[in-house]
Amino acid sequence: MTALVLAGTIGALFALGTFLLLRRDLIRVVWGLAIISQAANLYLLAMGGIAPATSDSVPVLAGHGDHVPNTADPVVQALVLTAIVIGFGMTAFALVLSYRVYEEHDTLNVTKLGDRE
Repeated sequence: MTALVLAGTIGALFALGTFLLLRRDLIRVVWGLAIISQAANLYLLAMGGIAPATSDSVPVLAGHGDHVPNTADPVVQALVLTAIVIGFGMTAFALVLSYRVYEEHDTLNVTKLGDRE
């Protein structure tokens, strides 16, 4: 059941991001790209899953009884955390560029940006 909810959430985020990428407003395009980036991060975390625990998989808890809890893969979590930070910086940069485009062209409509008058 959890996997079905997670798959639905990831699919909805990809669909919303794609919908926003196809809009004419530059700000919506930037937000669509950010949403697709977060959907990809959620997908990577979901695929990282819970690794089967062994007595030597968690060195801190080894030797503290027979039961070692299941742990998530830390490499996937580190990569996703890095992707979140980079994605936040790129979204902020894209929004600043969008503001600069608005100052130069007085529009955020991407179909009108290529028109020279």
